[in-house]
Amino acid sequence: MFWWGTELIRVLPQRMGMVIGEGAVFIFLLGVGAYFIHASIKKEDKLHERQQNFLLSVTHELKSPLAAIKLSLQTIVKRDLERQMQTSLLNNSLKDIERLDDLVENMLLATKIESRTYSFPKEEFDFSELVTKITDRLQIHSCGNEQLINTNIQEGLNLVGDKFALSSVVTNLVENAVKYSGPCAEVAVELCQIGGKAVLTVSDKGLGIPDEEKMLIFDKFYRIGDENVRKSKGTGLGLFIVKEVLQNHDADISVKDNVPQGAIFEVTFN
Repeated sequence: MFWWGTELIRVLPQRMGMVIGEGAVFIFLLGVGAYFIHASIKKEDKLHERQQNFLLSVTHELKSPLAAIKLSLQTIVKRDLERQMQTSLLNNSLKDIERLDDLVENMLLATKIESRTYSFPKEEFDFSELVTKITDRLQIHSCGNEQLINTNIQEGLNLVGDKFALSSVVTNLVENAVKYSGPCAEVAVELCQIGGKAVLTVSDKGLGIPDEEKMLIFDKFYRIGDENVRKSKGTGLGLFIVKEVLQNHDADISVKDNVPQGAIFEVTFN
C-alpha cells in the first residue's frame, strides 16, 4: 500500500493530499478492526477459561459429597455401630445428597433459562414459609450449638411467582453468604414488607465484594478472585440464576457493603 501511494505521488504530485488522506483513513479503520478482533479473542479466551474452571468446579462439587456418602455407608456396613452413630452418619449422608440435588437443580435450571425453554409457571404461595424452610435446611451447627443463620422473617407474605425458581434464588443467596463467610461467622436473613413490597435481605460478614465486581458477579461462570488460589467452592451459576429469575419476576437486586465487613444482597419484589 505504501509503495502504491509513493508511486502515485511521484507520478501525480498534485494528488498527494488525497493519497495521504485515504491512507490515513485506511490505517485508522485497520487499527479499529484489529482492536475489536483482539478484544473479541480476549473475551472468548476468558469465557473458555471460565468454562474450564466450571467443569473443574463441578467435578469437585460432585466428588466431595459422593466420597462422604460412600465413606459413611461403608462405615455403617463394615462396623457394628451404635444406633445413635448410625443415625448421625445417615443424617450427614442426607445433607450431602441435598447438596448434590441443589447442584443438579442449579445446572438444569441454568441450562433451561439460557436456552429459553423454561416457562416460569407462576402461582400464589407463602413466600415467608418458603424462606423459613430453606434457612432451616441450610442451618449449620458446626460451632457447638451456635446458630449461624439468624432469621427475622415476617409471616404471611405471599407472592405470585414460580415457587421452584424463587426457592433456587433464596437457596443460592443464603448458600453464598455461608460459603464466603468465615468459620462460625453470622449470616442474617430478613424478610419484611416495605411500602407494600416484599424485601428479602441476606447479609454476611465475609471479605465483601469489590465495587468493580459488584455487577460482574451475576455473569455466568464468573467467580470473585483468582481461580488458582480460590478456596471457596462453587460453579459460578448461582448468581446468574438469581439475576435471570428475578428479572422474570420484575424484581430488583442490589449489592451493598456490610459494616464493618461483608456484603448485603437486597431483593425487592415490585
